[in-house]
Amino acid sequence: MPAETRKPEVVVIDDEIQIRRLLRVTLESGGFSVRDCDCGQVGLNEIAFRRPDVVVLDLGLPDISGVDVLRRLREWTQVPILILSVLGHEDVKVAALDAGADDYLTKPFNARELLARLRVMLRHSKPGDGISVVRFGAIEVDLARKTVARGGAQVALTAREYALLRLLVTHRGKVLTHRQILRDIWGPNAEEQTHYLRVYVDRLRRKLEEDQKHPKLFKTVLGVGYRFEGE
Repeated sequence: MPAETRKPEVVVIDDEIQIRRLLRVTLESGGFSVRDCDCGQVGLNEIAFRRPDVVVLDLGLPDISGVDVLRRLREWTQVPILILSVLGHEDVKVAALDAGADDYLTKPFNARELLARLRVMLRHSKPGDGISVVRFGAIEVDLARKTVARGGAQVALTAREYALLRLLVTHRGKVLTHRQILRDIWGPNAEEQTHYLRVYVDRLRRKLEEDQKHPKLFKTVLGVGYRFEGE
């Protein structure tokens, strides 16, 4: 008898009981195993103990802010994190993405879109299958182990940052349009969300370029997209 397929586990951190109930029904119907928490500190403890596959995080929590939870998580884990919040202003979204979130969805949310975004995040967080190590200058990217090093020191990337790096590296020398990248990394409903892409390219430049203001690796093709030029 074949072994039962393991369900991906998600930790939900949201202080609204109605939202947690809705998320549990939605996520379990979508094939996830769910653990939910009503405050940031309990959520941090759950994530440290359970090491889930993905996290759904609200920004407005009663004890510590969602952004603080996000920053604390990014100190030690690259688990994919989806922000689910009533705050839909672009500045709030960019700030959350800049703090380490992999995606952002505004309440009220569409259940099918939520599940689709989580599936994309999980897909991009999986390691590659036997692909060789890529080196350019002091940077080494192990596409099989999903690790990045600079000058021999490990560089911490979020799941989304790594997915973007991998896409650009595997198409080195080619111009990828904004829509191509957004569709591949965030899904077809994100093709107009160019602010997502700007934030993530800036983050890769900060972590991997010698001079972020004069990038040599991640080139902007004005009005079109980006090109990776690592040798």
